[in-house]
Amino acid sequence: MCAKHRAYFLRKLKAWKEAIVDESRATMAQLQVDSMREPDLADRASSETDWSIELRTRDRQRKLIAKIDCAIRRLYEGEYGYCEVTGEPISLARLEARPTASMTVEAQERHERIERVSRDD
Repeated sequence: MCAKHRAYFLRKLKAWKEAIVDESRATMAQLQVDSMREPDLADRASSETDWSIELRTRDRQRKLIAKIDCAIRRLYEGEYGYCEVTGEPISLARLEARPTASMTVEAQERHERIERVSRDD
């Protein structure tokens, strides 16, 4: 991977992380503004369900931030774009689709097959 590609993915990862953080801040601000004290039980239940979904989404994004940070660390260490399992280069198309990818498609499929077999036991 050339320096141009590394710079591109670094910008992409940092922008993605910043967008997630901004969304999280907006969610927290909205949670503080909304009292969630709807007079009607059905409205209150609906609001609580909506906030529950929103908070689950934010939790998934919190986990994604950890993966983004890991990808950024790999970029700085020169390991980004190489499979953690085989050491082979990860295709640019895969990295474009999934910038946090740490395995080639083949290695990921193998990992998922093993995981599925061990889960079925």
